[in-house]
Amino acid sequence: MKPIISVLIGQDQLQFYETINWQKQSERFRQTNLIYPDYYSQPNFHGIEGGYLNPIAAITYDTVTAYASPPNETRIREQLITTIENQPSRILDLGCGTGSTTLMLKQAFPEAVVIGLDLSPYMLIVADYKAEQAGLDIQWQHGLAEAAGFDDASFDLVTVSMVLHETPPQISQLIVQECCRLLEPGGQLIILDGNQRKLRYAHWLIELFREPYSKDYAAHSVEDWMIAAFFKQVRTDYVGWINQVTSGIKPIKKGCVKMVKVKS
Repeated sequence: MKPIISVLIGQDQLQFYETINWQKQSERFRQTNLIYPDYYSQPNFHGIEGGYLNPIAAITYDTVTAYASPPNETRIREQLITTIENQPSRILDLGCGTGSTTLMLKQAFPEAVVIGLDLSPYMLIVADYKAEQAGLDIQWQHGLAEAAGFDDASFDLVTVSMVLHETPPQISQLIVQECCRLLEPGGQLIILDGNQRKLRYAHWLIELFREPYSKDYAAHSVEDWMIAAFFKQVRTDYVGWINQVTSGIKPIKKGCVKMVKVKS
């Protein structure tokens, strides 16, 4: 795959990544007691053997995402930022990947504590490098989006970018419920992902990018998941060609749905 990767990301960038001891660097983030669920460890996301537990996925992720988010990935992610209603002080970016949205959140709210959580330690290596290059102080954590491990009501803003189409629907619902648990009353959840209405009729695109769960994602509704978790003021804005941003507010009085245990 080396010639293909070189074309995708550029020879200079590939040479840099070849200098990284991925296994050693991943130990900075890896939670040794974490067990990877089957839905994550078994599929070959984007056609890469081992999916996100392969350093190649971290190396190529930004390029793949750029192609999969026409016409302009940065502007699409900026739509998430413009959807933020208040001035958050504690922000969690669940399933942060290589940190593209996480960095933008820290740039938009430099005084806020910003944490990026991802299940791939290799993704966190790239995210940490990008933050260092940008001079941004961001905390990175290895963990499950559906069981993040933080205390209840720890954040006033939780974001989830380009994650739910890569999890089975029952896990996606658990992630939404976990977001509600993590938010303080009045806190905001914002989910950026594929346009479910359009993806229902774009199976060729799903096949092109080798997405094992996107057909199931497209058949459901992020709005319904959020409403079922008791979020209020739920709305969806359609951005770009095939993306959507859905937001909601955790109610002041009513609690969240109790999480249902799902086998991996």
